[in-house]
This record gives sequence, structure tokens and C-alpha cells, in this order.
Amino acid sequence: MRPVVGARVQRKFLYAFAAVSPHDGVLDSLVLPWVNAETMTLFLATVAERHPEEFIVMVMDQAGWHLAGDLVVPENMRLVYLPPYSPELNPAEHLWDFLRENHFANTVSRDLDAVEETLAQGLREMEADLPRMQKLTGFNWITSISLNAD
Repeated sequence: MRPVVGARVQRKFLYAFAAVSPHDGVLDSLVLPWVNAETMTLFLATVAERHPEEFIVMVMDQAGWHLAGDLVVPENMRLVYLPPYSPELNPAEHLWDFLRENHFANTVSRDLDAVEETLAQGLREMEADLPRMQKLTGFNWITSISLNAD
């Protein structure tokens, strides 16, 4: 007879926000406990504050929190949305693939704090590796866009 072991499925979450400049590889990221218009607004404000002298064109998918009516977009930023169901056009998808393959593959974490620690360490390493970030996200359709507004 096979023994029966009681188990309780417990789900906990945390969310990584990231934006990268394919032109120079600069990556900005935050790890937050939830995802909604408020946390997306916080992320946009953080990116804008880190690059006050730049006008930022943020390309993103159409996730609900990206489209929320109460989303506050900083003055030095414009949001451009990708067509629905087109993850292959989204440079950020390559960041998540890289993170999964290089920091989470074949690992077991003892708890959510350990996952957060691994995630934060992976993001820090990625932020320090500008050439790799350029290579991962430098899609031709993005890098061929002129950076000079006439």
C-alpha cells in the first residue's frame, strides 16, 4: 500500500519589472510584491527619475496594468504598445528567458525570500552586463530607429 502524505498547495508571488535600452544596454529593474497600475506607475517613475535628461520611448505589451486608465506616465516618457499576442517583438521577453536559463534552471528554492534573492542577484548581474543586454534586446527594428528627433 502506498502511503498518503497530506500537502497543502500554497502559492506566493512576486513580480519583476524591467526595461532595457537596446541602444546602450542600460537595464532598470524593480522587484515588487504585486502588479497593478500603482506598481507600474512606480516603475515608470523610477525609470524616468534614473534618466531625467532623456526622453524615453517605452515599448511594451498590452498587459492589463500597462493599459490601466489610472496609469501615470512621466513627462519624459511615451508608451508605445506592441500588437496583441506578439511576444516575439518584445525585447523584455529575452530578458526573462535569460534570467530563467541562467539563474533559475535546475534549482529549488526553500521559500519566496530565496527566489527573490536569486531574482535580485540575477537582475543586478544583468544590469552590470551592458553588452549582453544590447545583444539580447537589440532587435533590428529597434536599433534602426533614429534617436534624433527633428
